[in-house]
Amino acid sequence: MSHARRSQPQASADTASSLAILEGRLGYQLEPALLVRALTHRSYAYENGGLPTNERLEFLGDSVLGLVVTDTLYRANPDLPEGQLAKLRAAVVQARTLAEVARGLGLGAFVRLGRGEEGTGGRNKASILADTLEAVIGAVYLDQGLDAADELVHRLFDPVIERSSNLGAGLDWKTSLQELSAAESLGVPEYVITEDGPDHEKTFTAAARVGGETYGTGTGRSKKEAEQQAAENAWRSIRAAIDGATGGETGA
Repeated sequence: MSHARRSQPQASADTASSLAILEGRLGYQLEPALLVRALTHRSYAYENGGLPTNERLEFLGDSVLGLVVTDTLYRANPDLPEGQLAKLRAAVVQARTLAEVARGLGLGAFVRLGRGEEGTGGRNKASILADTLEAVIGAVYLDQGLDAADELVHRLFDPVIERSSNLGAGLDWKTSLQELSAAESLGVPEYVITEDGPDHEKTFTAAARVGGETYGTGTGRSKKEAEQQAAENAWRSIRAAIDGATGGETGA
């Protein structure tokens, strides 16, 4: 799927090597200046004389991602009404999910950040990772076309799309856990939050408790991110217990 690299002047050896690593993970070789722009956060651009930022590419990539995900959900779920399809799409393209995919690519290591964002843990911020991933998708679309962008989105997001189909509400794990615990008469989920680290780089840990029992924990850079991860782990734990009990009854 990869195209031969076009000639491009004046990229440093370190920059070219770094871009090559990312391109290997993406599966595409892109016009270097375009890829560099996709990785340029506004904080870096402002600190370096007003360089072009990745925000226009982010805008484009958001639409490309939305199109591919919407098309996939539409074709895979012929009986779902529009409202449920919209919820499933929201579960796939929300910033937290995009950030998880970006972390899987190690994208944070390649983002060009200003000193302020660098000093406050910007490389692991969900919003920055999500925006950068959208910008990279936009760059692939511009440089390689829609077929390539479609292939990349499917490769990165098909596991997320499959996972989202397990969500009871099709929107977020906290809602799904609440629905599941209510259906099983387990009680209302509660979240116990602890935090660690300095103010500018806190890590939050959440424990999802249902009926006084902890079913899952999660960590994140925000309380919301930690709670969502804890809810997902709790949902999976309870679901596995239910499925195991059902399987046992069936096999009896």
